[in-house]
Amino acid sequence: MGKYLIVGGSKGIGNAIVNTLLVNHEVINISRSQPENSHNNLTHYNCDVINDELPEIENADGLVYCPGSINLKPINRLSIDDFKNDFEINVLGAVKTIQKYLPILKNGTNPSVVFFSTVASDMGMPFHSSVAASKSAVEGLTKSLGAELAPTVRVNAIAPTVTDTELASKLLRNDRMVENMKERHPLKKYLQPQEVADMATFLLSDKAASLSGQVFKMDCGITSLKI
Repeated sequence: MGKYLIVGGSKGIGNAIVNTLLVNHEVINISRSQPENSHNNLTHYNCDVINDELPEIENADGLVYCPGSINLKPINRLSIDDFKNDFEINVLGAVKTIQKYLPILKNGTNPSVVFFSTVASDMGMPFHSSVAASKSAVEGLTKSLGAELAPTVRVNAIAPTVTDTELASKLLRNDRMVENMKERHPLKKYLQPQEVADMATFLLSDKAASLSGQVFKMDCGITSLKI
């Protein structure tokens, strides 16, 4: 049984990761709200990662940083504060977390870190300049830390396309938008949180022992296929 630290595990993809890991592992969740599920293997800390001191954790074998943002506006409607806020949530929160818990991760069993990017970092998409800029920084962080922490700690990232979560609800708010979103993807679908959770738990596991510094596109074909 491993012990995994999830930041932002109360909702969406993060919560799917928590639920998947709880079956066989201890899970520590850090988020502003408590997950609805309760389990003997789950420990929760109420914490705003950006503004609060992170809790003291004695040991962990892996870390997943889940917080993100979808701030879609034309460039002339994005303020400098919008860019700063997205960067703080997506990048600086991840940096703060890894700096805090790196010492215990180094002492873990086959430790692994998973971050989150977006397909918009690889694929030019209108109105995504702020989130794409911050998530592109996450990809750079992933590769740099993968090199810096090898061979002790593996570091990878997942770059999902639209996923059916509360965060993406504005993009899927009616049947027409749902069908249009499916049609945009060559596989005629978008992601469910559990699919992303399965990839994250794979990257945490020993089955991914040869993978580090990689960004995995879960894109339903939208960035790699043209059909």
